[in-house]
Amino acid sequence: NPLKASYYLWDKVQPLQLNSKNVVCLELCCHKCFFTYFTDVLENLHAAAYRNALANSLYCPDYRIGKVTPDELHYFVQNHFTSARMALIGLGVSHPVLKQVAEQFLNMRGGLGLPGAKAKYRGGEIREQNGDSLVHAALVAESAATGSTEANAFSVLQYVLGAGPYVKRGSNPTSSLYQAVAKGVHQPFDVSAFNASYSDSGLFGIYTISQAAAAGEVIKAAYNQVKTIAQGNLSNADVQAAKNKLKAGYLMSVETSEGFLDEVGSQALGAGSYTPPATVLQQIDSIADADVVNAAKKFVSGRKSMTASGNLGHTPFVDEL
Repeated sequence: NPLKASYYLWDKVQPLQLNSKNVVCLELCCHKCFFTYFTDVLENLHAAAYRNALANSLYCPDYRIGKVTPDELHYFVQNHFTSARMALIGLGVSHPVLKQVAEQFLNMRGGLGLPGAKAKYRGGEIREQNGDSLVHAALVAESAATGSTEANAFSVLQYVLGAGPYVKRGSNPTSSLYQAVAKGVHQPFDVSAFNASYSDSGLFGIYTISQAAAAGEVIKAAYNQVKTIAQGNLSNADVQAAKNKLKAGYLMSVETSEGFLDEVGSQALGAGSYTPPATVLQQIDSIADADVVNAAKKFVSGRKSMTASGNLGHTPFVDEL
């Protein structure tokens, strides 16, 4: 669990607590998180898509296990765990009490820390050939930074196409992506729209899981469905249904204290301000049908990035799509 790994990191980087044994334990913890198909594909996707920043792995690579020193971790903390990079969020607590807790227990260093480089999208491809019978593949283009009107349009497009199953082991058979692929593929598969927005960039595209022999058919059919929308074949009813799903998903994500704190914290760190749910819903409603079509056009015409893992004998290269 990456979140648990970050908690472990915070606990172990305190002065006089950090030693070589703790560093190795942390590396193994982060390295273990890497081994899922989905995470592997996403790591490779960002490495292929970007030149820097977002190209960096979230996890400790195997060749670094046992080689990260306590001094390196101390240097990282001193230059990144600073007050200007921190958001302190409280729910159900008065501001004076929250301020007192911060002053007493959170001994954060002042200053901005080291400047972070903005992500530079480049487009690329990473293929991992192995003996797995299933092929996991992602095909994306650069979309938009979070908080922008264009990013909201991509979010609506995600739900127009199909944002993924709503039940365990489901395949969301009512989504337009699934129905488009099912017309020509009779083997088991899964397909959904992929959407990720960051403070300075974003990725949008399709994620497929298929039998190795049908990988090319599944990927091409899903891509063609996005092309259909980019050509203007999108009804207002479909857009309204997608908006309702997006709004419902957002409201459910903030109906718990944990989810609400996560949302407020993410906004505070990313934008330096907070947008209440009512305003977020208004922003979603303001997206026009043409905005969604333009988002699809941007994906279709944009420089692509692709990553695939499995038996790739029937998986097309990105320049073949």
